[in-house]
Amino acid sequence: MTQPPTKRVHLNAFDMTCVGHQSPGLWRHPEDQSHRYDDIRYWTELAQLLERGRFDSLFIADVLGVYDVYRDGPETALREGTQVPVGDPLLAVAAMGAVTEHLGFGVTVSLTYEKPYAFARRMATLDHYTNGRVGWNVVTSYLESAARNLGLERQIRHDQRYELAEEFMEVVYKLWEGSWEDGALVADREAGVFTDPAKVHPIEHHGEFYDVPGISLTAPSPQRTPVIFQAGASPRGLDFAARHGEAVFTTATTPEVVRPWVDDLRARTAAAGRDPRSVKVLTLMTVVTAPTDEEARAKYEEYARYVSHDGALALYGGWSGLDLSTYPPDEPLRYVETDAVQSAVAAFSSADPDRDWTPRDIASWVGIGGMGAVVVGSPQTVADEMERWVARGDVDGFNLAYAITPGTFVDLVDLVVPELQRRGLVPRDYEGETLRENIYGRGQVRLRDDHPGAAHRRVPTASGAAAAAPAAAASALSGVPA
Repeated sequence: MTQPPTKRVHLNAFDMTCVGHQSPGLWRHPEDQSHRYDDIRYWTELAQLLERGRFDSLFIADVLGVYDVYRDGPETALREGTQVPVGDPLLAVAAMGAVTEHLGFGVTVSLTYEKPYAFARRMATLDHYTNGRVGWNVVTSYLESAARNLGLERQIRHDQRYELAEEFMEVVYKLWEGSWEDGALVADREAGVFTDPAKVHPIEHHGEFYDVPGISLTAPSPQRTPVIFQAGASPRGLDFAARHGEAVFTTATTPEVVRPWVDDLRARTAAAGRDPRSVKVLTLMTVVTAPTDEEARAKYEEYARYVSHDGALALYGGWSGLDLSTYPPDEPLRYVETDAVQSAVAAFSSADPDRDWTPRDIASWVGIGGMGAVVVGSPQTVADEMERWVARGDVDGFNLAYAITPGTFVDLVDLVVPELQRRGLVPRDYEGETLRENIYGRGQVRLRDDHPGAAHRRVPTASGAAAAAPAAAASALSGVPA
């Protein structure tokens, strides 16, 4: 076993308002309850379970569109339940917040199809309703079907999406951090003044993509800015994550594979003027556990019998843009002379470079846990492997997907978490009240001072008025011209 790491391990549960999520076909397992994704009680029960297990947060994924690359249409995804039908990730958060006190909630929303003024109000409202336990997974979307159904002829080009994203972030930071001063709400019954108008300021944003001249509609929420999650993978996406992300999700097959990516992200974070350790890296992992290694392996083999290969390839087609239905299921893909298919194999070659990967092999891999690591074993074996990822991969924690739900999460809470707590890797109680405190520790409710959003805070002047943070400082930190 590797030596225990000095930093604590962050645990994030990974779910989606659909059946199966990252394990296509396992909705058919008799113990799986993911078909209850449209029942609010599924979400409140899950939140209470995760809080009992001292998880930092529940992260709810989302896509605006369908996986229609495989076999050139949505029929496979519909038949197999591959992330369709899918609900809205935000709407259960308030209910989950009402039945918990500490668990955080990260929600995925694509800024490409939002207006920052209305979106800032929605997130601030959720932060109020949960007493400061909301995070936002910032995405720019990747499905052509989403673009077509939301009024565009095709997806906005990759780099332009990030240019738009940079300005979107500037606008919402101004609304959350710079529009209302601390103390603007006075609720003075005798004077008949609820809000001091002198302490509420229009943001006067006029940019390339957005014009937002007015004041924020919501008073500052406990965190003001929700915790910023991100999952950028391209060089442009990594730069965005390094500037804005507080927790960053990644996917890799081994800690040795993820380490160069983590080192790159931390270097980019430092270059953006931030503490490279302030970005918490969470890697995708699916755990199948039982009291003994033998029982865990038997459980995994049982789950594997329910995997839908068509559903897995539909999922993979949506992620990669590659339709593997046109190749024989058992033909090694290295014999196919196209750059596109070679890139499909590259994602798996790091897991087993001596193996001839076939479409069937890729479907089996994706079938439980998507493209992340799968760990099968006793609580001690799982904890050993988590320590190895932390030590060798320099990750800060895990984005834990399920094979079946809530069974996978029950096993984690009842078996793995106590072992992690015994090793001092997961606290026995929460360290604060807000999601940001779950990540950084008690007292860190607001954005860190080196985060670009902090540059938009208003500093009260001696006269009681307030001035925006210097535009030059905001520009330097955010990467957007002042």
